[in-house]
Amino acid sequence: MQLRFTTDNADAAVLDVEVKELVIAGWVGRDRAAVLHHIRELEALGVPAPGAVPLFYRVATNQLSQQIRLEVVGEETSGEAEPFVFFHRGEYWVSLISDHTDRHLETFSVALSKQACIKPVAGHAWRLSEVKAHWDRLELRAWIKTNDDWITYQQGALSALLTPMDLLNRYFTDRQVEEGFAMSCGTLSAIGGIRPSSEFRMALHDPLLNRTLEHTYITGSLPVIA
Repeated sequence: MQLRFTTDNADAAVLDVEVKELVIAGWVGRDRAAVLHHIRELEALGVPAPGAVPLFYRVATNQLSQQIRLEVVGEETSGEAEPFVFFHRGEYWVSLISDHTDRHLETFSVALSKQACIKPVAGHAWRLSEVKAHWDRLELRAWIKTNDDWITYQQGALSALLTPMDLLNRYFTDRQVEEGFAMSCGTLSAIGGIRPSSEFRMALHDPLLNRTLEHTYITGSLPVIA
């Protein structure tokens, strides 16, 4: 899947990236007790427990999109803002992705629920090397539109999540990363609980360098035909 990113760097102002492998990291909270508690909460709602923590889901790269208007099936899908790390020309870059998920299908299979929905990606990226030292200070936030008002849906520092460096080390172990690899690096809890919205806005703010990655998208619902 071809993606294009603008950057703040004169030596790489535009990145044309062919993503060849996409991984979504789940259950990436640093507080293991809190992660296990959340697993039990979701089990009560019918969501199967993961086989490992963290867990890495493979998703087809053609699910990635930088379009603003997208389509989903049914009324039970919702987004989750996550850092998006990809390997391009010998180095890692950071952008922003929404792990849009089918919540009904999630009660049967988390892996299939992730595969079923398109994954919106922002159009700007930073070098990971520029934020690696202060990664925990980066601030992730998302909003959903409800009754024509933007409501805060997720908010918090990335210190609550495992770092991408940790996740990448766990995923690759003794293998080498290859050109075109990409990983969605986990998310924060939804304020007020997970719920659908046709309009989703997300941002990753760097308070040290005073810059922000942003993306907004709109989903149209296709009918469920039986």
